[in-house]
Amino acid sequence: MEHESAQYLIDILALLLATVVVVPVFHAIRLGAILGYLTAGVILGPWGLAIITEVEQIRHLGEFGVVFLLFVLGIELKPEKLWQMRKMVVGLGLGQLFISAAALYAIGLLLGLSAQTALIVSFGLALSSTAFCLKLLAERGGISTLMGRMSFSILLLQDLAVVPLLALVSYLAGSASDANHTGTEFNLLIAIGVIVLFLFIGRYLLNPILGKIVASQDPDVFIAVSVLLVLGVAWVMESVGLSMALGAFLAGVMIAESHYRHQIEADILPFRGILLGLFFMTVGMGVDFGLLWDQLAVIIGLTIGLMSLKAAIVYTLARISGARHDVSLQTGVLLSQSGEFGFVLFGVASLSGLLSQELAQMLTLIIVLSMAFTPFVVMGTNSLLLRFYRPEENDDMSFTHFVDDSEQHVILAGFGRVGARIGALLAAANVPYIAIDMKQERVKSARKQGFPVFFGDASRLKVLQAAGADKAKMLVIALEGVEQVNKLVSQVRLHYAEMPIHARARDRQHCASLITYGASTTVSDTLETSLRLTEEVLLGNGLEPDQVRRVINEFREDYYSDVVKKVVENKVVMGELRH
Repeated sequence: MEHESAQYLIDILALLLATVVVVPVFHAIRLGAILGYLTAGVILGPWGLAIITEVEQIRHLGEFGVVFLLFVLGIELKPEKLWQMRKMVVGLGLGQLFISAAALYAIGLLLGLSAQTALIVSFGLALSSTAFCLKLLAERGGISTLMGRMSFSILLLQDLAVVPLLALVSYLAGSASDANHTGTEFNLLIAIGVIVLFLFIGRYLLNPILGKIVASQDPDVFIAVSVLLVLGVAWVMESVGLSMALGAFLAGVMIAESHYRHQIEADILPFRGILLGLFFMTVGMGVDFGLLWDQLAVIIGLTIGLMSLKAAIVYTLARISGARHDVSLQTGVLLSQSGEFGFVLFGVASLSGLLSQELAQMLTLIIVLSMAFTPFVVMGTNSLLLRFYRPEENDDMSFTHFVDDSEQHVILAGFGRVGARIGALLAAANVPYIAIDMKQERVKSARKQGFPVFFGDASRLKVLQAAGADKAKMLVIALEGVEQVNKLVSQVRLHYAEMPIHARARDRQHCASLITYGASTTVSDTLETSLRLTEEVLLGNGLEPDQVRRVINEFREDYYSDVVKKVVENKVVMGELRH
């Protein structure tokens, strides 16, 4: 018993040490955290230093990272937004799954596989990695872009398809008892009933319950409730035949409208990050380098062929749906790998006797390699697009491809120091936006990270029209030049009389000028910086927070009331000049 405890402690220390040493190195050389976790897993696994040999036990723990990842994603997607995405989920998702599976099935038959084996292999490889894709999207601007929404729609449909695919394996194995590999027997009506029940609880009961927990004023209890909510709903959904990941996603949707969503999300994020990194490390540990070396050319060839085929299918479907060439290509390469549910599907098929052990191991290697190749392919594709691809003028500059036609978006003028922060916050809040900037290097850098930033002069009417100004919800101006801001405000107000304009100003006089030109609201750079510093100084001198807020707010109100006075004075002066 003591030996087992000591071994677990060694495993944990090794995992933590690998995380703090290897992952920062990969960040420093701009290869991303995912490849760092994979490499750390290879180093610790049976084919590396062999510090960790019980990979399956660690993998089961790491799978909770995917669970928490789907939970956080569910929080960010409110039910009405999911309903708006239904056409993407059904159209792109079903199209990708069945077309990819059909093509892979035909290839499997040509390679000599039996019909049953080819069917299982084709659907298993057609699934992409939810964990990998969402992690890469998070590093490149989240799902607020069209590429993110298309990718998520396909991934969500794939997750929904996992349970029927596992049931298909059990059916092909000829034994209904094999369905126990998925928990309990899948019952569609029960599953739908449970989903409706949880949505009802989330709508009407969750806020009062969480309110009682918060009233106890014990943050530890609240964290425990947050984790219980995620794992409890995930377990119930698995018990009725759905996956734990989908259950966690439902739990996130339940609290998307809750008053406590931000606190719960903050409590869950540490668990998600650590466990998701652990999942990626277990993938690296699972690489069978003996088989890889023996069949190196075949496995690499099959992996590249698989990724090329899936990327081509997704690219074609995205183009048919109206996405621009570069957005379609980025979506295709992002979803070109096979995913973690393939491990589950092939594992069940192997235990059922539908796949030979050697074939199952080879398929596992193909999945792992496709995951490892994906970050390189994504980075390479983005670099090539930035260097060689230039959208044509009649392509609407593809501004509108970054937002849904069904919802209004924000136009952000300027993506410098202030604009980039505004854009990051809009993306975090899942608010669709399009940014326009005149500095080419700044645009290239932002685009490489996946932000919807385009080169252009926002003060030109044609550029604003291409950015969808007719449908835009508002204009946010974060430009630095005073004259440029003045020109933009006056131009927009002239052609878009009803559009709200929120502008960054230099000082009080500039605020007054912009309101005169037609800005809805203005914020002074010099004021807000000085107020924030003063707030910290007052708190440091022992004043109560309420007293500090009152002093700061009174000063802010006086400041902006003077702005209004200056606006009135300017109008009076202008009127006298006219007469």
